Amino acid sequence: MMRVTTDFFVSALVRRVFSKGGFAAVPRKGAAEAGAVFVVVDRLNGTYDLYGPAPQAFFDGPSGDRLFEILMETQERSDVFGRLEREQRMDPDLWIVEIEAASGDAGLSVISPDTPDA
Repeated sequence: MMRVTTDFFVSALVRRVFSKGGFAAVPRKGAAEAGAVFVVVDRLNGTYDLYGPAPQAFFDGPSGDRLFEILMETQERSDVFGRLEREQRMDPDLWIVEIEAASGDAGLSVISPDTPDA
């Protein structure tokens, strides 16, 4: 199955959030074809979650969806963006998407921490 480009994936994610009455923004655009996507979820209570690409063994789900893993949960904004600054030093082509979701649900395909390696 062919993987969609990163810019297409991010556009679709943002449209999906807006179609459900939410808010999303893309404060950092990376490589259009294959940049890594990091998603910051603002829980609207002063805490944030950070999702990043799942390990390579899980990279594409059965339907071709991009898979994510939770990197940080219910953290301070400064801690999440500090982590993103370190990620950007290693990968200057990454994307950052911010989503407001009090429930914490960003609508991503997320691997479970106990998922065995493929």
